[in-house]
Amino acid sequence: MALIILGHPDFANSLANKTIISEIETSGLEVELRNLSDLYPDFKIDSKSEQEALLRHNTIVFQYPVYWYNMPAILKHWFDLVFEYQFAYGSQGDKLKNKNFLLSFTVGAPEEGYQALGEHHFRVHEFCKNMEQTAYYAKMQYLDPIYFHGTSVAAGYTKEDIINKAREHGQRLIETLTMLD
Repeated sequence: MALIILGHPDFANSLANKTIISEIETSGLEVELRNLSDLYPDFKIDSKSEQEALLRHNTIVFQYPVYWYNMPAILKHWFDLVFEYQFAYGSQGDKLKNKNFLLSFTVGAPEEGYQALGEHHFRVHEFCKNMEQTAYYAKMQYLDPIYFHGTSVAAGYTKEDIINKAREHGQRLIETLTMLD
């Protein structure tokens, strides 16, 4: 069973991330979902409770929309508190050793903007380096991220396009999680 850490600050109004989570929930795949914004609307994260959840699972999925080339603030805050010294790193910080670390995220802008000469100047994988290093530092197994572009209605994508892409994303995530269990 996988653990999904949902770091969406406005999940109720999400289209892409809500569709991805719905795909997983209706798939029959057994997962534990922790919606950080529901659990901690005041950002007062219970690090011990979160660490206990991490210890129960071999695969940890971080589901979120990309905000300004990074994860939303609540997810960053979660990492700051939960991946603490002597838990995730340090001489006795091996509690997450060999667990799978999987990023699953959505990107509002089109893929062509994420090229060396594109509007955003870097490929999406380059924005994941901090998370890759976090996984390595915690002795976890970093897996290639699952993501898709084009989730912004403001960028001209239709709701139908976004939902279809999100469903495909959800299916890729389900297939990956099925192979890992």
